[in-house]
Amino acid sequence: MRYLLLISADESRVDRIATPEKGRQFQDWMDDLVQRGVLVAHEGLRPSPLATTVRVRDDQVLLTDGPFLEGKDQIGGFALIDVDDLDAAIEIAAGHPASDFGQVEIRPVIGP
Repeated sequence: MRYLLLISADESRVDRIATPEKGRQFQDWMDDLVQRGVLVAHEGLRPSPLATTVRVRDDQVLLTDGPFLEGKDQIGGFALIDVDDLDAAIEIAAGHPASDFGQVEIRPVIGP
């Protein structure tokens, strides 16, 4: 089953937390997923102020600079994994280095 892991944290804390140790932990996490053959995709995202939100209301396209939802925690990246079950996805999400200062939301993917 495929799961999307949405990795988010308070962007104002990320620079203070981005250490060489965290970088090694992240690389170890990625290497493990590649070795296990469960990583389908992984991408980091640019900071949320660079986002553009699109909404259509009454046939008009409305644009908002930055994320539409205001909040401290913003999505910083995602991983798409293909594992046997939710328990395996939870184990992988709990191993992500951001899980100790942010959170990782797990969403089942619709489709094949």
